[in-house]
Amino acid sequence: MHLAIDATNIRQGGGVTHLSQLLNVASLEGSGISSVTVWSCDRTLAQLPTKQWLKKKSCKWIEARLVLRFLGQQLLFNREILKNGCDVLFSPGGTIPFLIKTPVVTMSQNMLPFEPAEALRFGRWSLMRFKMWLLRQSQSRSFRRADGLVFLTQYAKTAISNALGNILKLNSLIPHGIESRFLQPPRPARNISDCSFETPFRLLYVSILMPYKHQVEVALAISHLRKEGWPVEMKFIGPIWGHYGKKFTDLLGELDPQGKFLQWTGEESFEALHNSYINAEAFVYASSCENLPNILIEAMAAGLPIACSNRGPMPEVLGNAGVFFDPESPDSIADTLRELVNNSYLRMSLAELAWQKAQTYSWERCAKDTFEFIAHVAKHHVRA
Repeated sequence: MHLAIDATNIRQGGGVTHLSQLLNVASLEGSGISSVTVWSCDRTLAQLPTKQWLKKKSCKWIEARLVLRFLGQQLLFNREILKNGCDVLFSPGGTIPFLIKTPVVTMSQNMLPFEPAEALRFGRWSLMRFKMWLLRQSQSRSFRRADGLVFLTQYAKTAISNALGNILKLNSLIPHGIESRFLQPPRPARNISDCSFETPFRLLYVSILMPYKHQVEVALAISHLRKEGWPVEMKFIGPIWGHYGKKFTDLLGELDPQGKFLQWTGEESFEALHNSYINAEAFVYASSCENLPNILIEAMAAGLPIACSNRGPMPEVLGNAGVFFDPESPDSIADTLRELVNNSYLRMSLAELAWQKAQTYSWERCAKDTFEFIAHVAKHHVRA
């Protein structure tokens, strides 16, 4: 069986990570798939591994701007698939071609299009909210037309099924994996009595600066704790985004002009990010909208005690291995951090539980389950 992968709109971030890791660890033996051809831009293809069974292809329209790229994917891509003798298509981006003759498996990786209240955080008339509306239309159509669907969490499966009605088709729950460099056994926990304003307790939050990530509320909570006399500091890592990024950086200037306890270091290289986890003593994750929170899983794998948002799939992923707060409430965040910071035994216990849970997120397992599911869908399509 010859598998085609539509990566024409995968250009950066988690999409590239998922595809490169999937192909890097994949073994086709026993999966029912003998060869794979990936279509994407040259930049993405350069980040994919070299395998005897893997071919990489691009076209002029794939390198074009978004509108031409979309038209090419919708109207021309089917011809490429047929010309190369492919038997089944995997579209990890969630949008499948309008003209397609082969069976198709797609996956849900973005919850923002299906949670309108979260998209509204960008502004009622914002371009981002309009973009999420368009994505909802295209992905809804794709999910209904696909022969197979991959979900990353039970939360996403339930939410999307409720939004679109019960989708009667083959589906599978296949979470992403975690790179081994993030796996670090829990370290000894410092007592808060051993911390001071000169050697504060080190908290970390990694995520892009966007409204649904709630860095503003986290900064307010940390400032509140400092005023109470708690020797804590928070390091924020993540690229800036639009007006929310400016709102956040302006707030840091007001709350801590000298950067003594609120630090934002901007975007850091993904290849070196595991070092930041190692240097932290606890992790905060305040997002209110996720499909599968990869950053949360990285923090779990890094052996950190975690204070986490109680929204979306976060309770499903972290379970009893963390403490939870309302991400929209600085008071709730402060109360939860106060509990976590003040109890070194709790921190050690939660870090161990989180680290153990993170062991189940394997790229090898993800690749095996993904290729076997795609082959199953293709065979089911032929029998049908």
